Amino acid sequence: MYIISGVASGPIGTNCYTIINENTKEAVLIDASGSADTLLREVRKAEAKVVAILLTHAHFDHMDGVKGIKEIFPEAEVIIGKNDAPLLRDPAYNLSLSFMGIPVSEEADRTVSDGEIVDVIGLTFKCIEVPGHTVGGMCYYLEKVPEDASGESPVLFDGDTLFHGSVGRSDFPTGDAEALLTNIREKLFVLPEKTRVYPGHDSATTIGWEKKNNYYFI
Repeated sequence: MYIISGVASGPIGTNCYTIINENTKEAVLIDASGSADTLLREVRKAEAKVVAILLTHAHFDHMDGVKGIKEIFPEAEVIIGKNDAPLLRDPAYNLSLSFMGIPVSEEADRTVSDGEIVDVIGLTFKCIEVPGHTVGGMCYYLEKVPEDASGESPVLFDGDTLFHGSVGRSDFPTGDAEALLTNIREKLFVLPEKTRVYPGHDSATTIGWEKKNNYYFI
């Protein structure tokens, strides 16, 4: 049985997600912002351990909690798209210096490319690179989550790429508005319409709803 949960955490309330395999007591985090106490609430309830942190992109509000997690679970593998890895360690590009006034720098344990597969906690994540919000923004797609409490619909964790009725900003360093819209159409809107989309901010949505209703595509 797998449990998917989310919490708004960190300096600007980023949606950070946890998936726990209740059989193996292993967990994966998708983005990590804010305190370890908040991010690990469900992990501790389940008496699980974090084995991987999948970062959708390198902006500070999606990775400033990595240090706290690694202090508790030093073996947890930090994974990010290869084209965003340089931003992860650069406070100017990850926006920590300009937004927080405090430089935050992290290193990835593994970088992934478009189409690559990440097998972790018994799940198979397909990496879908969607440049636009950042140069190497990565979405993580699960074709299905076996015995997931909310059903076996496909799941997409997309960071700040596609929001409920909107899209991510493209005015930050390495952003590209045209690329963002093109890549959403070509890489995300080809997914099954029932795919549940878990974004980095605001509420969850589906691919089908966004194709029909999102202001940027109608």
